[in-house]
Amino acid sequence: MTALTIEPLTKSAFAPFGDVIELEGAREIPINLGTTLRYHDLARVDVADEDGRPLISLFRGQPRALPFEVTMLERHPLGSQAFLPMTNKPYLVVVAPAGTLDSQAVRAFVTRGWQGVNYAKGVWHHPLIALDEVSDFIVVDRGGQGHNCDEQTLPRSLWLTAEAMLAAHG
Repeated sequence: MTALTIEPLTKSAFAPFGDVIELEGAREIPINLGTTLRYHDLARVDVADEDGRPLISLFRGQPRALPFEVTMLERHPLGSQAFLPMTNKPYLVVVAPAGTLDSQAVRAFVTRGWQGVNYAKGVWHHPLIALDEVSDFIVVDRGGQGHNCDEQTLPRSLWLTAEAMLAAHG
């Protein structure tokens, strides 16, 4: 069994795959007569290829148990895809660089619950992996014509384990 190392989700570690959406380090702009802070430009939404348009959807992720077998990844060649959790529950993010899928380059991250992610266009990723309980997410991605989802089976399974989760929490 090949177990993935699970890393804490940080902006620097995730940068090759897209954006971490969080308030930490974000530009603050006071608006509405100073009653609201706008945390500005947290992710690069990239959906315009082939006349695409942004969509906002709600996804309800069913909880997954560890150990969890990763057998496939998907990518969206025409647009980015952002997940913003509506619950404060950690979830797992599994990614690989854009281009030809390299199963040796797959990485796994655990969020702090309130962190969102924005997968850059073409980045390979596993579908939503909620933990512990049903979790809702706001999803911003691309609508429009054109083929925008490729799925590929991995040559060998990769595993997300409870031991790797414990190690990620140090």
